[in-house]
Amino acid sequence: MSEAVSALQGAVSEGFARVKETGLRGMITLRCDLASGALAKALKAVLGAKVPGQRRIVDGAGGRVAWMSPDELLILCAHDRAQAMVGELAAALGREHALVVNVSDARAVFAVSGTGAREVLAKLAPVDLSDEAFQPGEIRRTRLAQVPAAFWINQDGRFEIVCFRSVAQYVFDILKVSAEPGGEIGVLT
Repeated sequence: MSEAVSALQGAVSEGFARVKETGLRGMITLRCDLASGALAKALKAVLGAKVPGQRRIVDGAGGRVAWMSPDELLILCAHDRAQAMVGELAAALGREHALVVNVSDARAVFAVSGTGAREVLAKLAPVDLSDEAFQPGEIRRTRLAQVPAAFWINQDGRFEIVCFRSVAQYVFDILKVSAEPGGEIGVLT
C-alpha cells in the first residue's frame, strides 16, 4: 500500500498574507437527517460534538463538525483516525438512514493567515468577509474564482479552506496571487 501524501506537500507562499497547504487532514462526509436524535447521540459519543447549526462549525474533543447542507456534515479529524472514525460513526448511528464516507484523500486544505487574510478571500469569493459579518464558528460553502470550496475562520484569525484535491494547484495559485503585495483592496478595516 502506498503512503498518503498531501496534494501539494506543504506548499507555502508569503505575501501580505501567508498561504499554506496544511497537509493531510481526515475528512468524513456524513449525510442524514440532521434533526435526527441518533445523529446527535453519535456525534456526542464519537467526537464529543454537537450537531452544528446552519453555516456553523463546532469543535469536539475528537475533531470538528461543519454544516455543509441541510442533510450533510463534514467531519474533520486526524488523517490517521478517519477510517476508524467512519466505522465508529456508522456503528453509533445503528439503523439510522445515513451515509458515512472517508473523503480525506479527495480533498486539500489550505490556511490563509495574517492581517490581510480576509482581503485575500474577499477578492475570490462572493461572501461578506467584514469582521461583523463573518466570525469564528461560521463556515461558507461557495466558489473561489471558478471552483467550489468551503472555508471558515478560526479563533486566531486564520482561515482554513477545503477544496477538491483535483483543483488544489489552481486554488493555491489563486490564493497566492490574491495575497501578493500591492493587491490589497482596503475595504475590510
